[in-house]
Amino acid sequence: MRLPSLKALSFSFLLAAVLTAPAWGADTALPGTLNYIEGQASVGDQTLTSKSIGSVELQPGQSLSTGNGKAEILLTPGVFLRVGDNSTVKMVSSNLTNTEADLVKGQATVEVAEIHPYNMLRIGENGATTQMMKNGFYAFDADHDQVRVLKGEAYVQYDDQNVQVKGERVLDLSTSGRLKTTKFDKNVYESSDLYRFSYLRSQYLAEANVDVARNYYAGGPGWYGAGWYWNPWFAGYTWIPGDGILYSPFGWGFYSPWYVGYAPYYGFGYRRGFGYYEHYYSGRVLAAPAPRMNMGRAFAASPQARGSFGVAGPAFHGGGGGFHGGGVHR
Repeated sequence: MRLPSLKALSFSFLLAAVLTAPAWGADTALPGTLNYIEGQASVGDQTLTSKSIGSVELQPGQSLSTGNGKAEILLTPGVFLRVGDNSTVKMVSSNLTNTEADLVKGQATVEVAEIHPYNMLRIGENGATTQMMKNGFYAFDADHDQVRVLKGEAYVQYDDQNVQVKGERVLDLSTSGRLKTTKFDKNVYESSDLYRFSYLRSQYLAEANVDVARNYYAGGPGWYGAGWYWNPWFAGYTWIPGDGILYSPFGWGFYSPWYVGYAPYYGFGYRRGFGYYEHYYSGRVLAAPAPRMNMGRAFAASPQARGSFGVAGPAFHGGGGGFHGGGVHR
């Protein structure tokens, strides 16, 4: 019997994937949408599976619980809530301008790659409310009453106290009297399971961004502006900024359709894990230091308004910046 060639098998798998994958750029995703699941997780009596990704949305008052498993939930575009093992998170508000979740037990992290002045982005924990003010990486531990900021800035409201927490500081809510932040061993935390999970998920999402953004190169057909876009090959949503290149707190680049032709590009001194970083792309590991980019070519690539460098073309951002829209597309 003649066996099918490797080329034929590859084509068959590709055809099957295309026929069964959701369409590019169709439906919308709202804050509270499940974007990844592994292991044991549920919403109420509903057990979550891979088929729940992109279809399950936490409504205000609903809780997601994990056993031996993890989950990723989309908040506002560019913001990812990740839930660790044996944890429960409840959605409090899913409005775009007022997005809040409550960590009931266990651990969670929030990766903020883009936040706008009108985003009210908050996480509750044991009576405290943390508002994230800047792009960065934030960790919450309800079992140990801790709020940790690896990069960024947050304000924690607890009883009658309002405490500022900056990068590489932790706030212990169980401390008696006036609350104060302290330094923590960043290397120890970065070896934790939830941190490594968050790091890897951020990497995958950056790869998915490049894959999707190329479909809308230079604002081509199907481009509706900044927001969440479905990638059937990665079986989840990724984030596409409206302009320029924005960076996650881990250093991964998220490219707009105007700049995706320059991927992979490393940015301005961003480093892995807030230390030395490498960028994974198309199956290859490209290590820093980054090559210089021809800025003149980059700015000439887009007809958008003037950027922050004062020349034609969109601004490069290390996260943040002006409002780029809020569309969420599938």
